[in-house]
Amino acid sequence: MAQVVVQIIGRNYTMQCDDGQEEHLRGLAAMINEEVDNIVASVGQLGDLRLLIMAALVLADKYSESERARTELERQLADLRTTRSLAEKQALAMDNAAARTLEAAARRLETLASTASTYLAPETEEEEDETGSESGAAGN
Repeated sequence: MAQVVVQIIGRNYTMQCDDGQEEHLRGLAAMINEEVDNIVASVGQLGDLRLLIMAALVLADKYSESERARTELERQLADLRTTRSLAEKQALAMDNAAARTLEAAARRLETLASTASTYLAPETEEEEDETGSESGAAGN
């Protein structure tokens, strides 16, 4: 355990904290002093105990508001995760529907191509025969 001397309202206090937490503890003491200074600037000197109580109430209020905001942010995050999950499911369903539609279109195109080749193939052969016959007749 580390020992740290912090000054609050001009008085030194020796505090213990975990090793490595010394600067954090000094920062907390500075926050208390800042709130006391703000109160003194606003309403004047009220006595150390009353100033510390008022500073503690201000800091508790700030903490309470931070907790409320954190809870609201967590709720919003949960809502966003739910919305994202639904959107992913909808996107997957749309992808699957699009794939089925494309597969159906491809089958239909294959059927049309097959039908077209069936109808066009005999005509092509007949045209070649006619062209070949005319060439042969002209060549005679």
